[in-house]
Amino acid sequence: MTAPDRPFREAVIDLAAVADNIRTIAGRVAPAEVIAVVKADAYGHGAVPVARAALAAGASRLGVADLDEALALRDAGVDAPIVAWLHDPFADFRPAIAGGVELGASSLDQLERIAAQAGDRRAAVHLKIDTGLSRNGVPEAEWPAVVARAAELERDGRIEVVGVFSHFANTSREADASQLAVFERALAAATEAGLRPRLRHIASSEQALRDPSSRYDAVRIGIGMYGLTPFGDGTTCTDLGLRPVMTLRARVAAVRRVDAGAGASYGHLWHADRPTTLALVPLGYADGIPRHATGGGAEVLLGGRRRPVVGRIAMDQFIVDVGDDSVEVGDEVVVFGDPATGAPTADDWAEASGTIGYEVVTRIGPRVRRTPAGDAAAANEAAEAADGSVPEAGA
Repeated sequence: MTAPDRPFREAVIDLAAVADNIRTIAGRVAPAEVIAVVKADAYGHGAVPVARAALAAGASRLGVADLDEALALRDAGVDAPIVAWLHDPFADFRPAIAGGVELGASSLDQLERIAAQAGDRRAAVHLKIDTGLSRNGVPEAEWPAVVARAAELERDGRIEVVGVFSHFANTSREADASQLAVFERALAAATEAGLRPRLRHIASSEQALRDPSSRYDAVRIGIGMYGLTPFGDGTTCTDLGLRPVMTLRARVAAVRRVDAGAGASYGHLWHADRPTTLALVPLGYADGIPRHATGGGAEVLLGGRRRPVVGRIAMDQFIVDVGDDSVEVGDEVVVFGDPATGAPTADDWAEASGTIGYEVVTRIGPRVRRTPAGDAAAANEAAEAADGSVPEAGA
C-alpha cells in the first residue's frame, strides 16, 4: 500500500469558494458594502487566507471579535480596514489604534478608555447599540449621553465615529422589524448629536440575504461566506447559490468484518443486524466531530456512497457501516463538504447532532490540518511570498 501525499486528517479550504460566495452575496446586497467576518479563525477555516480571499473578491473590510484577532491579521500583513467589537474590560487599545483597527464601543466607559488611549491619533470607533439582544451594546436609556460624548470627542479630534451598528436576535420577522425600529431611533439620536457615521450596519448573513431594508450601508457576512445556510427553515446552501468552503476528510484507519449481533464502540449502543463490514474513521470529538451526533443519522461519503455512522462517537474515532461493499484501509472518507460531490454538508451533521453548522465547522480541532485550495490559494501564497500584501479587490 503506497502512502498518499496528503494528511491523515484534513480540512480542505476552498478559497475559490470563499471568493465566489462573497461575489454572490455582494451582488445581492449592493450597494451595501460587505464586511467579511473572520472571527474565531474564520469560523475554523483559517483567518489569514480567508481574509485575503474575501478582500480580493470585493469585501470592503473585515470583522473580528477581539483585538488579538485583529492584530494577528495585521501581523500577517493584512492592511484592509478591520473592526473588532468584543473587548477585555482591561484592554490596552493602543496597539490596535496604532494599527488602524476600528473599535466597537459598547458603553460610555469603553468610549472614554478608547479616547484616552488614542494619544496623538484619532481612534476609529463604531458605536455598538443594544437593540434587543441584551448582550453588549449601549442600552436605549444611555444613548443620549453616549452619542453626545462621542460627538464631543470627535470635535476634539480624539475619535472618529466611523460606524453605528447592532445585531439581530434572529427570532422572527416581527422581532427583526421591532429591532430595526429601535436601530432607527438610535441612528436618529446619533444624527441629532451631530454624528455622521459612514457605515450603519446591523444585518448578518440571514437578514442580508432576506431583508433589503436591513442592509443600510454595510452587511456583516459570516456563515454565508463559508457556504453554509444561516436559515433554520430547510433552506440549503445550494438554494442560496453558495458553496461550502470546508471539506473535512480522512483515511480509513481500519476495516473489520463482523457477525450479526456484534456491538460497536463504547456502550454497544449499536449492534449489527446482519453480517457487515465496519470502517474506522480517525476523527472524533477531540477533532470537533459532535458526540451528540451519535445515533442521529449522521453519514459520510465513502466509496462513492453515503454511509451511516454507527455506534458511539469517541474522542479520536468513529465507525461507519459499509455493508457488503469493498472498502480498504487508506480509502478516503469525506465527513462533510460540497453536496454537489455527493457528500453530506456541515449542516447535515448539525441536524444530526441538534446544533448549527456554525458550531460544526468552528469546532474542528488542531489535529486536523487546514489545506488551502482553489484558484485563490495561489494568490494567497503569492502574497505571503512577497510582502504579505492583499491582492486588490477584483483581482
